[in-house]
Amino acid sequence: MTGTLTRKGAATRQRIIEGAAAEIRERGIAVTTLDDVRARTGTSKSQLFHYFPEGKEELLLAVAQFEADRVLTDQQPFLGDLTSWPAWYAWRDAVVARYLEQGQHCPLNVLVSQLGRSTPGAQAVVRALMQQWESEINRGLRHMRDAGEVDPDLDTDRTASALLAGIQGGVLMMLSTGRITHLEAALDLTIENLRKGGRTSR
Repeated sequence: MTGTLTRKGAATRQRIIEGAAAEIRERGIAVTTLDDVRARTGTSKSQLFHYFPEGKEELLLAVAQFEADRVLTDQQPFLGDLTSWPAWYAWRDAVVARYLEQGQHCPLNVLVSQLGRSTPGAQAVVRALMQQWESEINRGLRHMRDAGEVDPDLDTDRTASALLAGIQGGVLMMLSTGRITHLEAALDLTIENLRKGGRTSR
């Protein structure tokens, strides 16, 4: 949607997005219709198309962005404050808890698949999520390096990329097998190896 929304308009649009997200989480994307979303959010057809003039695809893209934002929100405040080993372990636990609670149904993955992974909108949502996630990890690594808690020669860019890749691989294994152990291993081994390069041990 183009143009600037009033505060009330922005709140209404957000209510529609959150209602659609809840509907998709509960019932699945295949059976969720715009009528379902309207009924859940108490909005009229004209109101829904006022905020999402391109219809269901535009709404689904907004829901995908909402779910992407939740991925990072669920890791806070720890992801934004990776300045000590207790904070790293708390973040590790938050990541594992998030995906345990989510289970094998990943709303963001389903939405991106529905929209088409090669479409610009879907790619932009995923790209922005991964860039911000990696940036937060990298910032934490730089802090730990400057504090002497990890190898002083640590390449934080590559390490952040590798850790995020490990997390994503662990999540994919969980979605495929229902087991969280691969995600736990990716996090635990990385943190353990980082600590071995620093001046302190756990």
